[in-house]
Order: sequence, then C-alpha cells, then structure tokens
Amino acid sequence: MGRKHARPVAAGAAAGLLMAGWGAWGATAAGADPEPSPPPGPKTTIDHDGTYAVGTDIAPGIYSSAGPVGDGTCYWKRSGNPDGALIDNAISKKPQVVQIDPTDKSFKTSGCQTWQLTPDASVPPNTPPPGVQGTLGILNGLLGGNAPQPPHSSPSPQPSTPPQS
Repeated sequence: MGRKHARPVAAGAAAGLLMAGWGAWGATAAGADPEPSPPPGPKTTIDHDGTYAVGTDIAPGIYSSAGPVGDGTCYWKRSGNPDGALIDNAISKKPQVVQIDPTDKSFKTSGCQTWQLTPDASVPPNTPPPGVQGTLGILNGLLGGNAPQPPHSSPSPQPSTPPQS
C-alpha cells in the first residue's frame, strides 16, 4: 500500500519543482533589464521652427525646403564659433537650399516648410550678381571702405610722345 501512494507524492513533488523552476525562470526573464538602445543620431529632417545644434540635433549636409509656410517668409541662419557668429542667412518667399557645414555651431529656421537632407541638391552661389557687386563696390568706395573696387573699363593706352626740346 505504501507503494501506491509513493508515485502520486513523487509525481506531485516533481510537478511542484517544475512549476517552481518555471516561475523562477519567468521572474528572472521578466525582471531582467533590457540592454539600453543607443542614443539616436542627428536628424536629417527639420520639421519645425527652432535652433538646432549641428552634429548633435541635425547632421551636416545640404538641406532643401520648399519655401515658406503659407504666405509667410522662410528665414534661416547658420551660426558658428563659440559666440554664435553669423555665417550665412536668408529670408525668402521662394524654395531654399543651404549647405550646413560640420564646423557650423547651429542652424536656425523659422516659417519654413520641412527641410530635408538632399545631398544631390546644388547650393546657389553666395555672391551677388555682377550689377549688384558693382553698385556695392561704388558705395563702398564712397564710404571709404577697403573692399576691392568693381572692374572699370580703362581707356586704351596712348602712345607716348618724346618730349620736345
């Protein structure tokens, strides 16, 4: 008779150990801290107004925007150096393309549609058209500035005549 009761007791004990082990494994798996995910890298899309740290908040590169939101104006500014000195800026009602260099400190945008990193876009020249350059050169000369003067057409050289005695 003792043997009849031994199997159910042994089976019950084995089941109890199995359940205890299962519970301990489940608690360990559920309680384990997951590996922290790496911090997100800099964004390649700028979708709202603000000032963004280059290399931290946004990746450097060539960005383009379809221009202002609604009937407003799109303003952007590139800043550099520790003091945030102006590198370049624009305000426009037209689509914009800007090159943000890795050495820039920050990029500010206000009133612009979403900026997308577009490495294939061509950055417009940063120099004013020749007519504007000439006007600026003349004004600079009148105001005593040291900037180079616009090119002037000089009269053709005249042959020199020997002095007469």
